[in-house]
Amino acid sequence: MALLVHAGATWFMVGLAWMVQVVHYPLMAWVGHAAFPAYEGEHTRRMGALLALPWGAEGLSALALVALAPPGAPRWLALLGLGLLGLIVASTVALQVPRHRELTAGFAAHAHRRLVTTSWLRTAAWTARGIIALALLALLA
Repeated sequence: MALLVHAGATWFMVGLAWMVQVVHYPLMAWVGHAAFPAYEGEHTRRMGALLALPWGAEGLSALALVALAPPGAPRWLALLGLGLLGLIVASTVALQVPRHRELTAGFAAHAHRRLVTTSWLRTAAWTARGIIALALLALLA
C-alpha cells in the first residue's frame, strides 16, 4: 500500500513540477509590476495549500519504503529516492524559497531568472523520483 501511495503522490509532484517549471514560473514575468506583489503572495499561499497533502504523503511513504522495504524491492532504490527527496527539500529551502521572498516585495528580473534556473534541479530530481517509483512498481508487479 505504501508503494501505491508513494507512486501516486510522487507522480502528482512530477506533473506539478513540470507545469510550474515550464508554464507557471516563466509566465510570472508577464504579470506586471503593479500587480506582482499580490500575485506572488497568492501564488505562495495557493501552492502551499496544494502541496501540503501530496508532498507529505510522498515524504512519509518514501520513509516507509526505506524502513519497510517490500520483498523484491531493493532497499538501495528506496534510499536513492529518499536521497533525491532530501535534495528537493534542500533546494527548495536554500534556493527557491529565498527567491520567492525577494519576489514578494515586487518583480525583480534577477530573482525571477534565478528562480526559474534553480528550479530545474527540483524538476529533474522529481522526474528521477518518478522513474524510481515506476521501477519499484515494476519490480513488484
